[in-house]
Amino acid sequence: MEIELVKGDITKEKTDAIVNAANNSLLGGGGVDGAIHRAGGPLILEECKAIRSRQGGCPTGEAVYTSGGNLLAKFVIHTVGPVWKDGTGQEKKQLQSCYLQSMQLAEKLKIKSIAFPNISTGVYGFPKKEAAQIAIETIKDYKASSIELVRFVCFDEENYHLYKDLL
Repeated sequence: MEIELVKGDITKEKTDAIVNAANNSLLGGGGVDGAIHRAGGPLILEECKAIRSRQGGCPTGEAVYTSGGNLLAKFVIHTVGPVWKDGTGQEKKQLQSCYLQSMQLAEKLKIKSIAFPNISTGVYGFPKKEAAQIAIETIKDYKASSIELVRFVCFDEENYHLYKDLL
């Protein structure tokens, strides 16, 4: 499995799937979540509403998927990262679970390429360096069967340099 790093806009990625740093409601929001919902169009929101009807949203640390709507990616894997409190709770384990659950879902969908944003490092306040370490370690340790490419897509310079140094 190849790991790549780019600085850019995840909504423009040409991977089989992109990961959305969603909120529990799955109804869109700010940051990456809002950008994906805007770029992907109304189909993603409709599919998220159907998921909510079936299971009531998405718990922190778990993942669900929709089609890519108007995006280049065929699928959007929505995962809910933890809100950083002080690091003494389950935040680290929940963030690791976001990456694991997204990869497992990608495998079920027979996805060959997947792009991840920097989950929980925006308004959720997870320390960027620690989040980058968790993301990279979790992906490097993952034993993929169908996934050939994992791309970390950093929107900002700070995350890009943190990932670059760790990779």
